[in-house]
Amino acid sequence: MWDRFVQFGIQAIGAIVVLIIGYVAAKLVRSLLRRWLAKTDLAVAIQRFLTQLAYIGILVFAVVATLARFGIETTSFVAILGAAGFAVGFALQGSLANFAAGVLLLILRPFKIGDFVEAGGVAGVVKDIQLFTSVLATPDNVKVMVPNAQIYNGVIRNYNGYDTRRIDLAVGIGYGDSIEQALETATRLMESDSRILSEPAPEAMVGELADSSVNLKLRMWVNAADYWSVWFDLTRKVKETFDDRGIEIPYPQQVVHMAKGE
Repeated sequence: MWDRFVQFGIQAIGAIVVLIIGYVAAKLVRSLLRRWLAKTDLAVAIQRFLTQLAYIGILVFAVVATLARFGIETTSFVAILGAAGFAVGFALQGSLANFAAGVLLLILRPFKIGDFVEAGGVAGVVKDIQLFTSVLATPDNVKVMVPNAQIYNGVIRNYNGYDTRRIDLAVGIGYGDSIEQALETATRLMESDSRILSEPAPEAMVGELADSSVNLKLRMWVNAADYWSVWFDLTRKVKETFDDRGIEIPYPQQVVHMAKGE
């Protein structure tokens, strides 16, 4: 019994040493990895995930090595862990899909915090990008949490993805009005607005001969931040200027011909 006690004590001391070494090594690796990742451009959430993954992996390895010190068959233990992991992964496949999509969103960065996007059937300003969900604020300031898998598997429209955007404004004039005068007036309005870029130059053209009007197309480029302000201001200026110059913006109308009977 004394020999067994001594042998068990040696094994226990060895196991404690292995656990201490594993714990110290896990903290050291986590600290070094955190410093190295801080120098990269990876998202903070990805950095935290990688450091915690390395920390937990080393601790699990230390526990398995400790069990081996006591003569426990670790192969069966690893097999049980693998089966349990498979069962948990199968049960949480939806969450794992969101997690994988979140990692890809943080790495590929199709949008960033502060961008106005349409993604996952929701339009709004991105407030946060998490590993499982992304938080958007709709134009009426409603907080919406969208699963990342729904975002990544669909079409993503990032309205702040580029510095400039093009405005296509449709304006209808009457068939009796001068097209040349309307085009010249619209062009001067666009050129007089300092927010509208001179290159590419703004354009005014005839876009369609509709049922009730001749539809003009006003095309101009602006900085992304000025898009809506220019849209609203120019719409008002076109209406006021056309009224001053007698250019009609007609209502929908129909011409009815009455056939005379005998």
